[in-house]
Amino acid sequence: MSLGDVWFGLFVVIIAGYLILDGFDMGVGILHLLVAKTDEERRLALNSIGPIWDGNEVWIVLGGGVLFAAFAPVYASLFSGFYLAFMLVLLVMILRTVAIEFRSKRPSQYWRRSWDWVFSFASMGLALLLGVAFGNIVAGVDLAQDGTIDETLIDLLNPYALLIGVTTVSMFALHGALFLNLKTERDLELRVRHAIPVLAAVFFALTTASVISTAIWQDEVSDRYLDDIWPVIFPAAALLAFIAMLYMLRAGHDLLAFAASGAMIALLLISGAVGMFPNLLISSINGDYNLTVDNSVSASNTLTVMLVVALIGMPLVLVYTAGVYYFFRGKTALGPDSY
Repeated sequence: MSLGDVWFGLFVVIIAGYLILDGFDMGVGILHLLVAKTDEERRLALNSIGPIWDGNEVWIVLGGGVLFAAFAPVYASLFSGFYLAFMLVLLVMILRTVAIEFRSKRPSQYWRRSWDWVFSFASMGLALLLGVAFGNIVAGVDLAQDGTIDETLIDLLNPYALLIGVTTVSMFALHGALFLNLKTERDLELRVRHAIPVLAAVFFALTTASVISTAIWQDEVSDRYLDDIWPVIFPAAALLAFIAMLYMLRAGHDLLAFAASGAMIALLLISGAVGMFPNLLISSINGDYNLTVDNSVSASNTLTVMLVVALIGMPLVLVYTAGVYYFFRGKTALGPDSY
């Protein structure tokens, strides 16, 4: 195993951490207008993620830093073709932040409802864009020999990528509902619990459609699973995590159900990454133009220094994250400093 392989694995782990942690933030936003009916309930939903949402976004910064330092050609190619899409991602992330911070600055019902809509649609838009981006990476893009991608935003919104995008929205909505189930009480909690089976059914149907579409039309990924049968353990484990999530929820083990949902998200991402490996970017023009772990990795001394820094820094990030979640554990209650 090379250092490039190690950093490919670490990159996947970091992105999985982002999807798990910021995923429930997005899910809370997606459900904001659907399950929270009163101003107090919407404040409770916002305050359930209030102490942690900004820390959760640190993981995407780490992921971008790893991609830039370890696989610079991939980073450059992505920005050459996905620049407008990345600007839209940045826009909706800013809108989410502004909505959270501004929503309760004034008591006006119109003011608060307007920011509720912004928060919800920005969360949905972010989840959709992330899913569309992943769908295009799996399907392949018009990657030329010089590493440039000649795709418009409309080209990126192809049927397969949109299917992955909508599936991502449903996945985060389910994950967010499980988080709200942990953090809320009374009518809001009851409403969330009633919504979870519906969200789980929608997610399962969309995921099944995504898996079938990938198996039929995405040869780079499906061939990997056909040639080496062992990678099937990852999607199989994701299915088991989904079943465990439903069982734990039914048994009243809400925290374990939420943990199973997080494991399912990580395993689904790993399933896609294993299917693509060693490719990082697949060219739909010519397979020889693919950017792989071998032809786009940085120098070994760079990777070594990064690994040393990661071994020192990552435990600190994990301790900080665990500490924040520990201090703000339990049901959410509104106070004088609440949103």
